[in-house]
Amino acid sequence: MALARSAQERAILVGLDLKRAHRPAPSVPGFETVEESLHELGLLAGSAGAVVVDRLVQIRGAPDAATLIGAGKAQELRALAAAQRADLIIFDCNLAPTQLRNLEKTVRCKVVDRTQLILDIFARRARTREGHLQVGLAQLNYLLPRLAGRGVTMSRLGGGIGTRGPGETKLETDRRRIYRRIRRIGQELELVRAARATQRRKRQAVPLATVALVGYTNAGKSTLFNRLTGAGVLADARMFATLDPTVRQMQLPSNRGVLLSDTVGFIRNLPTTLVKAFRATLEEVTEAALLLHVLDVGAPNAAELAAHVVEVLREIGAEGSQQLLVLNKIDLVPGHESQSDALARRILGATGAGEGAARRVAAVSARTGEGLPELAGLIDELLPVDVAQTVRYRIPLADAAMVHQLHESARVLRSEYSAEFIEVDAEVPESIRRRLTSYEVNGPSPTGAHV
Repeated sequence: MALARSAQERAILVGLDLKRAHRPAPSVPGFETVEESLHELGLLAGSAGAVVVDRLVQIRGAPDAATLIGAGKAQELRALAAAQRADLIIFDCNLAPTQLRNLEKTVRCKVVDRTQLILDIFARRARTREGHLQVGLAQLNYLLPRLAGRGVTMSRLGGGIGTRGPGETKLETDRRRIYRRIRRIGQELELVRAARATQRRKRQAVPLATVALVGYTNAGKSTLFNRLTGAGVLADARMFATLDPTVRQMQLPSNRGVLLSDTVGFIRNLPTTLVKAFRATLEEVTEAALLLHVLDVGAPNAAELAAHVVEVLREIGAEGSQQLLVLNKIDLVPGHESQSDALARRILGATGAGEGAARRVAAVSARTGEGLPELAGLIDELLPVDVAQTVRYRIPLADAAMVHQLHESARVLRSEYSAEFIEVDAEVPESIRRRLTSYEVNGPSPTGAHV
């Protein structure tokens, strides 16, 4: 599934520009021109190790069912590939299996679509076992409907040991093998998901709120993460440099501790197979108390990129989470002070944010550190204070582990043992008290303290 790992493949980018009558209105959030989309495709190709040698745009009223761009344009693409000595054609859209086969026969060159390119980059970037499993599952789901016609070997008849019978084709055995691998990887991912849920519960046992960094790929999330936590995660200008989530503790101005999570970047038309495969990873976003939506303030289409991120958050069920918009890379924008407010209004309008969200904006430079103290102050202000309350508990001896939890996560004022119970008075943070309500003797009373 992954693209060849030879020294820089020469690639031609191909885009489809539907006639103006078929385009969305320019005011529709998230709409981008073909030129903008091809520019992003070029960045993706560079991340995959290819060098872009040319571009081709076809203008049509509707996609061609056989080749997407039409027979004539396909012949033109074949001549262009020969002239440029290209060994890879990348389409800026998703190709149907029939279109992929027809194009490869016509162009006589390797053809991939946007989804396959993104999957290849993810395969290169994955570092942990979870990451490899997630990418492998997405690749198999992508490959399954595209088996037919992928070379002569896929249509040879087979027989004998290891096949269903003398009449079974190589295609059928390959498809059956892929189904088995999909089931096996799915089962392994469920185990990973259960382990991640256990880790999350352990973190939640400590009264620390979780803040997740989200944003378009290459917005500077990992650099900001390193600045705020002192971690040393990879920060690279290439797209999708970070795939596996990382969680580190961060200290706020009030001396409260929070957990900051760095997550995979989003992108336009993120393949559905990837969204499903990375479900366990994206749960870090849905469980967070606050989302820092990081945006490259210098991007010419920043408002559209923000709208795409909000759409992905909606897809994974995190649209209702509290968000703080972080305009990053202000050191690259001269006079950003006058532009930040206008850009924030455009972005909040494009993403459908209400007027109350207009104040939840911070302008920073993760590279230079400018604006980071103000950002930390906003995080401190937006996160709810975990108020401590004085509570009396009567805990059965069989549940003595709860006393240990109180000593670890609360301030124990008094302990008294009897034949059947342990009676404990403690100043308990609200996040811990909710887990121990069944042991309460009297109602809580505010102490005025907080953690």
